[in-house]
Amino acid sequence: MKLTKKIAGLVLSAALLAASAGCAGQPAASSSAAEVPQSSTASAAEKTQMRVGVLKGPTGLGMLQVMEHNDQKTAANEYIFTVAGSPDEVVAKLVSGELDAAAVPTNLAATLYNKTKGGVQLAAINTLGILYLVTSDESIKSIADLKGKTVYSSGQGAVPEYALDYILTANGLKDDVKVEYLAEHSEVASQLLAGKIATAVLPEPFVTQVTTKDAKLKSALDLTDEWERAVQKADQGSSVLTMGALVVRSEFVKQNQGAFDSFLSEYQKSVNYVNQNPQPAGTLSEKYDIMPAAVAQKAIPNCNIVFIAGDDMRVKTEDFLKVLYEYNPKSIGGAFPKDDFYYLNTAG
Repeated sequence: MKLTKKIAGLVLSAALLAASAGCAGQPAASSSAAEVPQSSTASAAEKTQMRVGVLKGPTGLGMLQVMEHNDQKTAANEYIFTVAGSPDEVVAKLVSGELDAAAVPTNLAATLYNKTKGGVQLAAINTLGILYLVTSDESIKSIADLKGKTVYSSGQGAVPEYALDYILTANGLKDDVKVEYLAEHSEVASQLLAGKIATAVLPEPFVTQVTTKDAKLKSALDLTDEWERAVQKADQGSSVLTMGALVVRSEFVKQNQGAFDSFLSEYQKSVNYVNQNPQPAGTLSEKYDIMPAAVAQKAIPNCNIVFIAGDDMRVKTEDFLKVLYEYNPKSIGGAFPKDDFYYLNTAG
């Protein structure tokens, strides 16, 4: 079953049952959400339990310090983390109420909002452009060189699919490039390393992983740059390739706003810590099964891990979703999100 159909099925089924849920250069984490005082001395009984889904990769890396503090019992809340390899694993749990918040592709956040009739809100952007075209084919030096080629990717139904499709269309290559989708980024990486495929779209940190293991594999194109060129070519203004986001169930945040704001503050600090301390963060990455320490330590400076909340989050997300919506409304669930899609209740 294709990922798009699987996600849509999970979302719709859960909604009915509920009758209602990295890049070049290290970025500077930003946020319009103010720090929320945390109480590390609160007893377990006083802490709010919050179930959080993270994906292996940059979103998981950004959460590492929160995960460590949770184990040390010094976190503001009591967290139960679910680490997943693909978005559809957390989507099912989110819409059924088994998770309270989760990291998902940005376009999927909008899709979930539409499918659940406002049951999911966007709380923060956590990852910017991290997509690259990796290949052992030395003839590929520009987007035009993909003509007649087969490109493998993962993330069907999410940002990787729509970003690549948009870029190919803008360059007149939509019908001249064959795109094959595999289930997970790790599967694409394995196929590249095994020599079974020659060209693929991969996000960091998988780019670092495969190019480190096989010198024949090179990062030929930065799809963040290609995206920006395509948007300009289409005269659609400017748009940042916002890959990943944090979403929260509206009902949970309505009932636990203080606890959720404390979580956002911890998450922001965690992102800053990971970006500034790749060595110890790499050790934590292996501990929490996000990725091996050596890979994480090398990849973190190239992963666009950020924390962007509040009005800045809204502006960047709206610009990005507008491009996707005008290109293909289905990419964000068929309708542009309303104002209540954005969680803007954090102070500051």
